[in-house]
Parts: sequence; C-alpha cells; structure tokens
Amino acid sequence: MAIFMDRHDLKGYSAADVAEAHRKDLEIQDAFGVKFLTYWFDHHRGTAFCLIDAPDKETAQCVHRVAHGHVAGDVVEVALSAVEAFLGRISDPEPLAEPLPNIGFAHRAIMFTDIVGSTEMTARLGDRMGAELVRAHDSIVRRCLNDKSGCEVKHTGDGIMASFISTTRAVECATDILQGFRHFNRGNPEPIHIRIGLDCGEPVEDSKDLFGTTVQLAARLCSAASTDQILVSENVFRDQRSSTPFAETARLTLKGFSTPITAFECVVEPVGI
Repeated sequence: MAIFMDRHDLKGYSAADVAEAHRKDLEIQDAFGVKFLTYWFDHHRGTAFCLIDAPDKETAQCVHRVAHGHVAGDVVEVALSAVEAFLGRISDPEPLAEPLPNIGFAHRAIMFTDIVGSTEMTARLGDRMGAELVRAHDSIVRRCLNDKSGCEVKHTGDGIMASFISTTRAVECATDILQGFRHFNRGNPEPIHIRIGLDCGEPVEDSKDLFGTTVQLAARLCSAASTDQILVSENVFRDQRSSTPFAETARLTLKGFSTPITAFECVVEPVGI
C-alpha cells in the first residue's frame, strides 16, 4: 500500500457537496481495499484534495468513479510526514455542528530563512559561538512564526523552512523577522544577517514532492536575496493583502527555472531607536 494525494477541479460545488462525495467514498472503500484518510476543500479556488491509502493510483480513482463519478485530474504519491508538515493533519477533522465554508486550504505560502555567511561565521567564531548564534536565529524566527500562525516544517542547518495558510500572514511574519534581527543586532557585537524567500501555491508533482515547485522557488528566492532582504514571488505579491510596500526587482535567473522569474522586495522600514 502507498499514500496518494489527488486533486479535483470542483468549481461551482459547495463544501457540503464535497463532504457528501467524501462520505460516499468512505461507504465503499473497503470493497476496494482502499482507505480515504482525509480531504481538503478550497471553495475560493474550486479545488479539492483527497489523501488516500491505496495499492495504486488506478484503484483510488476507481473508488471515486463508482462512488460519485468525480474522478481526480491528478494523482501523486506522497509521504505522510510531508503532508502533515504542510497541511497540519492526516486524518479527518472533528465534525462540527455546522459545516464551515472551507474544510481546509490546500493553498500554502512557503518561507525560507537563511543566515548570511553562516559557514564563514562559524569558522571565524568557532563551533560553540556559531551554534549560539544559530540558536538566536531560531528563537527570533520561531517567536515570529508563533505570532503569525506559521508552521515550522524543518530546520535547514542555517535557516528555517515554514508554511502558512495565509499569504498575508507569511509576509507579515517575514517583515517581523527582519525587524527582529535589526533589533537584535543593535545591541550585539556579533550581528546576525539573514535573507528570506517566499512563494505560494498548491500541491504539484515534482519527483514525488507534493510542494516541489513552490518549495523550490521559495528556496531559490531566499538564496538570491541580498543581505537583510526579503524577496517574494509574483504569486505572493498578488495574493497577499498586507500593508507592506513592495518594489519590483530585475527579473531573476534562478537554477531549475527555465524562464526569468519576476520577484518583489518587501520594503521594511528600520525599527525605531
């Protein structure tokens, strides 16, 4: 058995319609040796995603076809750990007295932070002091994630990867992080300088990585950012609703992307004295 996630285009359908289709899947799943673990529905974008434990893609599709006829447009094999990290759950939510407009959102904003010159910093200061500064970085970033409802996905050694339901919250968190380091650096002889990259999107297939393209672009933007700079993708720029001002940068040629990428810099005013 393997774990799959499929995607349905269901524009015009309600959350109740999708919940009923999921119920029908559950009714007949045992006959096919399949287990539907949970699903997410984004009413705004008209997309639904099912998480399925099945022997193969074709069997999972067969259940949909027999139960209600809504066959998925795409099916990808995924890792449960990655799904839980990005979407927060791998089982159905607790039932509510009244259904919410959206059971969950597949759309996520992805953020990478990176300590600029971390290798050189550790070589100059030594392992112990280098580790202390990494811990200081982690503390500032995690505090801002907690304040803006961000979810830490993993530690990258000299940075953190995080996800957000809200693109606006992701942008606000990034600016809070930059301000936090500016404040930290004012009173410390060993300043920490960072860069941040942000992209947003929905699950896509990329070497069985559910969030491959979105994750890769966020990471590439982080690597392309200058010291103490936040770079966001055009998707983030258009999707968020914060009051943060932006400046369009020159189009970036990034590894793994065949065409130059439009990027925007968050313009973050210095903290007050």
